[in-house]
Amino acid sequence: MVAAMACAAQAPPEPAEPFTFRTGMSLVRVDAQVLDRGRPLAGLRAADFVVKDNGAPQELVVFAQEAEPLQVLFVLDVSGSMGRTLREMARVAQNALATLAPDDEVGVMLYSRRSRIAQELSPDRRAALAALQEAALADDLGAGTSMNEALLAACAYWKELPEFAGRRAIVVLTDNGGLNEKSPDDAVLRELSAVNAVLNAIVTSDAKPPAPPRPGVEMNPDFTFNDVFLLARESGGEVLRADKPERLREMLEHIRLRYTLGYRAPEATPGEWRHVEVELAEAARRKYRRAEVLARPGYRAPREAREAAAPAAVDAPVKGWRSAPAGPR
Repeated sequence: MVAAMACAAQAPPEPAEPFTFRTGMSLVRVDAQVLDRGRPLAGLRAADFVVKDNGAPQELVVFAQEAEPLQVLFVLDVSGSMGRTLREMARVAQNALATLAPDDEVGVMLYSRRSRIAQELSPDRRAALAALQEAALADDLGAGTSMNEALLAACAYWKELPEFAGRRAIVVLTDNGGLNEKSPDDAVLRELSAVNAVLNAIVTSDAKPPAPPRPGVEMNPDFTFNDVFLLARESGGEVLRADKPERLREMLEHIRLRYTLGYRAPEATPGEWRHVEVELAEAARRKYRRAEVLARPGYRAPREAREAAAPAAVDAPVKGWRSAPAGPR
C-alpha cells in the first residue's frame, strides 16, 4: 500500500440523509444505540430520551425497542489477511444467528477487490450459516480490499428490494486495510442513509484508523484508505474487536437492542441539512452516568414535494412501532 496514493485524513464527510417513514405526515426516524459500559441498555422509555432537531427539542411520537424486524447484511472482507478471523467467526455463526427473531432476514456479501452477494437476504438461517462458513474459501474476487465499493454495491442491492418496514444493519468484518478508488466515505454515508442502514463493524485486534498524511505529501484525492471506524461512527453504528469469536453474537445482540425514535419533521427548506442530537434525559443520565448514545448526526429535508407525499393512510401505524407515551415516567 503506497501512502502517497491516498489521503487518510479526509475532510469530514458530507452529512448523510437518514431514512424517513411517513404516515400522512413527515416523520423523522432515528435509530439509536444506548451502551452502558459497552453493553446495551434495555428498558428505557421515550421519556428517558431528549431529541433535538437543529437545537429544538422534539416530541417523540413513535418509540420502540426490539419490536421491529431486522435485515442484517454481513459484508465480509475475504482478502488473504482475513482467513483466520473468518474461520473463527464461522465456528460460532450458528450460535450467533440464534439471537435473531424468526422474521429477521440475513444476507451475506463477500468482497476483496470486487464483491458479490453470497446469500440473498432471507429468514433462511441454514443458507446464511452455509454462506458464512464458506466465506473463507472464496478466491474469485481479485487482489485488493475495496471496502467502500462493496458497501456501495450493498446499498444498490437493497435499493432493488421491496420496501422494508423494519431496521437495516450492515455488519462488516475486516482488518480495515486497503484502498478505495473514487468511492469516498461521504458517498457511502449518503447511500447508507438512502436505504435506512446503520453500519457496524467487527475488526481484527490490530485494526486501526488510517494514519494522517505526512506533512508536505501530496495525496491523490481519487484514492482513499478504508476507514470503517469513521463509517460506523457517522452512521450511528459501533465497532467491536474480534478478540474472541463470541463478538459475532454480541454484535447481533447489540443490533437487536437498538431503539427507534420518531418525531414529526419540522418545517425546513428543501435540501437543508438538519442536525440531530440524541441524549438521555437528566434523570436517566443521573441513573446511568456512564451511558453512551450512538446515533446518526442528522438528515436532509426532502428536496421535492413528492418526497413528502404520504404513502400510507394518515392513521396507519408503522409495523413494529408503538406510540410514545406522553409525559414523564
